[in-house]
Amino acid sequence: MLKDIRLGRSLIGEDHPPFIIAEMSGNHNQSLDRALEIVRHAAKAGAHGLKLQTYTADTMTLDIKDGHFYIDDPKSLWNGHSLYELYQKAHTPWEWHKPIFDLCHELGMVCFSTPFDSTAVDFLEELDNPIYKIASFELTDIPLLKKVASTGKPVIASTGMASLSEIEQLVTTLRNNGAGEIVLLKCTSTYPASPENTNIVTIPHLREMFDVHVGLSDHTLGVGVAIASVALGASIIEKHFTLSRSDGGVDSAFSIEPQELKCLVEESKRAFQGLGKITYGCSDVEKKSNIFRRSLFVAEDIAEGEKFNEKNLRVVRPCVGLSPQFYSDFIGRKATKDLKKGTPVTLDLLFQ
Repeated sequence: MLKDIRLGRSLIGEDHPPFIIAEMSGNHNQSLDRALEIVRHAAKAGAHGLKLQTYTADTMTLDIKDGHFYIDDPKSLWNGHSLYELYQKAHTPWEWHKPIFDLCHELGMVCFSTPFDSTAVDFLEELDNPIYKIASFELTDIPLLKKVASTGKPVIASTGMASLSEIEQLVTTLRNNGAGEIVLLKCTSTYPASPENTNIVTIPHLREMFDVHVGLSDHTLGVGVAIASVALGASIIEKHFTLSRSDGGVDSAFSIEPQELKCLVEESKRAFQGLGKITYGCSDVEKKSNIFRRSLFVAEDIAEGEKFNEKNLRVVRPCVGLSPQFYSDFIGRKATKDLKKGTPVTLDLLFQ
């Protein structure tokens, strides 16, 4: 069995309910007050962790507004933006990180971030970032992987679009360069993703292939797919989180709201508790319910020597008499004594 990973007050592992991460991303809509309000609502909903993204437009791309650097796709949420403009709008200012980290700690949540280059890792180390997240699009950025691994801290990595060989390269690079524990998240890199293309049955395969804890980075609407992932062994579930989708923002269309996050926390825990273990027979907690099974009862008054038949012998609730399996043994046989309607049937009614 894999070793548990401790994150704040929580343990990540097969024997623990899933660790729920609220991903703020760009849903702060360029307001620190809104960012802090997102933290408060995530904590109130019961999220265990809150995740940021640490970059600037200049560390992400080039300031070019056409060609390869312009999004010209009517189906994209970000159609009509240059990459540089998009990242300017979506990034979390670095000076906001400390107040966000501090408030998370105050409210009992683990705060951490996704770095997108080495300068972000250096900055996050100054904040004692407890765990690092690798985004799907950076999964093949070997220099970044080595830099993150060198901190010796746990690493969570999303696997959107990645082939098995790319995931193997990721895991090997992290392990060979000093990373702590590794968690792989099944991810579909579409925004939003549909349930049909999420393929969460991959989750246990990831665990078997790479001997790591696994989870889900979920871009589908609602919480159904995320809760289903618990049955497949997801130890971590990450969802983008906003105060209200109607407020807009770069990621709002595929983010969940406070009530949905609360539902995810509660129902994923119930789903985990429901897994239990393989068991058959009457458990201790079911013993009182055994009375509601059916059994054999005298359904009409019967005189001594009168034969049992389909009218005076019935299979009914509660379970006080013999099992229904003995019904045919009594039909046509004589009663050994007078019997009143409602008498539970026992073997001594045939044999003295």
